[in-house]
Formats: sequence, C-alpha cells, structure tokens
Amino acid sequence: MPAVAATKFEFERRFWIISAIYVAGFTLSALDHVGFITWLRQFVGIPGSSAQAATFARTLIVIGAALVFAAAALRTWGAAYLRTSIVHDTNQHSEAIVADGPFRYTRNPLYLASLLMATGIGVLASRTGFVFIVLANWIFVYRLIFREEEALLGSQGDRYRSYYKSVPRFWPSLRARLRPSDRSPQWAQAFAGETFVWLFGVAELAIAITLRVRLGLLLFGAGFLAHFTITRWTQRRG
Repeated sequence: MPAVAATKFEFERRFWIISAIYVAGFTLSALDHVGFITWLRQFVGIPGSSAQAATFARTLIVIGAALVFAAAALRTWGAAYLRTSIVHDTNQHSEAIVADGPFRYTRNPLYLASLLMATGIGVLASRTGFVFIVLANWIFVYRLIFREEEALLGSQGDRYRSYYKSVPRFWPSLRARLRPSDRSPQWAQAFAGETFVWLFGVAELAIAITLRVRLGLLLFGAGFLAHFTITRWTQRRG
C-alpha cells in the first residue's frame, strides 16, 4: 500500500475525521479574525459600510450553497448506483466494481463531491479556515482514494486495471468513458442517504438569505441528525 494511503482506522472513521477538519477550520477564526468573505470583499475593493457589502456577502454564500447542492446531487447520483448502505458503511468494500452513472465520468464522484462541499461551506470560515478546510479535505480524500485503489487492484486485478485506464481518477471527463450497463439506479434510498448534504445546502442558503448564522447552525445540526438517523436505518436494513 502506498505510504500516502489512508490507514484502516482512517477509512473506518472517515466521517469523524472529515467532521474534525471542518471544526478545526472554523476554530481557526480564533486566530484569524478576518472572514474569507470579508477578505475577498476587501480584495475587490468594496467598502464594508456600503450596501454592496451585504449583497457581495449574500452572493458569495449563495455560490457556496450552490456548490453544496452540486455535491449533494453528485453524491445522490453516485449512491443511486453504489447504494447508500455501501456509501456510509465503515467497512471497506472491494468485492465489485461499479462503473455506471457518475462512475463512467470519474472513478471517485463521491470524493469529488466532498471537495465541492468543502469549498462551498468553507466560504463561511476565516481566510485561514477556508484554505485549511479545502486543502485538508483534498489531502484526506486522496489518501482514501489510494487505499481503495490498492484494495480494488488486489481483488479485481485486470478488470480494475481496465477501468483505471479508461476513467479519470478524480476530475471528471466531459463525456462518459464507458457504456452504460443494465444496472438500475435506486433513487429513493440514494436521496434518503444524502439528505444531510441537501440540508447543509439549505442551511447555507438560509444564511445567504437572512445573514443569520444561528438559523444556519440549526439547519446544519438537522443535517447531522439526519445523517446519524439514516445511517442507523440503513445498517439495520443491511
């Protein structure tokens, strides 16, 4: 296994590690008191006391929310083919290759979605926090990718090598690299499993509309609650 690959512990605790990255990123505001939005507004030369300042802040947060919604859509598309019980399982699965839906454009659509979400939510942090959240998520998901690749190469051999050569690892191609199979997507369980990401998008959109952080925090909390509830439900079904 490559030295940069995630350990078994990291893979099994990936949800908590990613959550810790967000907590650490937002905690950095205690050291860096300039928000990312404020820094960018000052960079483009918009005075903080002007009416444009609020409009600029709302616009940037809406863009962040759009990235989170894009992440939710991509994760839902992927989970429709991979299945929610696999997506949220703490155990690693390498007994099969899923090469349908978004997996025809990128081998890791779920991890690509994680980076989109990190960028979207990161705009609410400080300057340092934004950089930390995006970079730390990027490094961690690549470590997870390397671990999964190693396992799939070991279990699937030439079948995975063929898929590896045909489909990009991370950044998606503009056209599908493989023909669709007869695998049917299961959308209901996919939307249920990714409810928490959709709620994160709603939370950020609420902040953009109202500029009330407390309301957004309540909705972010609802997203976490949805994740734990649905994950437990899928585990019981499994």
